[in-house]
Amino acid sequence: MKRIAFVSMLLLSLTTLISNCKGSKELGSGINLFTIEQDRELGAQVAAEIDGNPQEYPLLDSTQYKEVYGYLYKIRNTILNSGNVKNKDNFQWRLRIIHDDSTLNAFCTPGGYIYVYTGILKYLDNEAQLAGVLGHEIAHADFRHSTRQMTKLYGVQTLVSILAGNRQLLSQITTSIVGLKFSREHESEADKGSVTYLCPTAYQADGGAGFFEKITAAGGSRTPEFLSTHPSPEGRIEAFHNYKYEMGCQGSANYAAEYKSIVAKLPK
Repeated sequence: MKRIAFVSMLLLSLTTLISNCKGSKELGSGINLFTIEQDRELGAQVAAEIDGNPQEYPLLDSTQYKEVYGYLYKIRNTILNSGNVKNKDNFQWRLRIIHDDSTLNAFCTPGGYIYVYTGILKYLDNEAQLAGVLGHEIAHADFRHSTRQMTKLYGVQTLVSILAGNRQLLSQITTSIVGLKFSREHESEADKGSVTYLCPTAYQADGGAGFFEKITAAGGSRTPEFLSTHPSPEGRIEAFHNYKYEMGCQGSANYAAEYKSIVAKLPK
């Protein structure tokens, strides 16, 4: 009975959204089949799928690596407490570290479940860069880009089936979310969101540019797969700096020494 009501509500929300979105243009615009509650439900299902698949997603134990987790929680909380995350109180914002040094990636599911690979932690140079990356991923969830993109990719019936409990489709969706390629517009919005979140803090608000500067300096030799359809790194570097200038952000801290100390505590 609960599932029937849930599916009915989802279909009703589709009709309403199609009607409301015609001719509209706003942050994260586009048809989204999901309500905030449905973002939370899908995120919880995806997180459970990841937690239950240690072969593909070997999560670092938060007790064994308590200091590392505490450090990342501090950065996450600084972002969430910036006053600019509109879904701060709506989503979970749980953070986990995936032990995979070969993967330069981080992602955030619908509903705010954040995952960071050890590969990107070891690749970055300082805390401001990591804050920029986390801010970018948090923005994707905050602006609800994932569910907007999946609406476009998978359509009504697939998403209804997943939320009704289809485990096989959920596994496919989980893989899709981990490597989800966002539109150019969504990437630009998330970059701007990162600067917006960091602007009131002590961090260099354009810290996210540091990641792309490293990629560019390396000549693209370690360009992550998830960047393959993004705007060019050079264009994004300039955009980060411009956003910081336009917003008048004053922060200058990068905490490089503290960052290197924490990265040294990660498993080899």
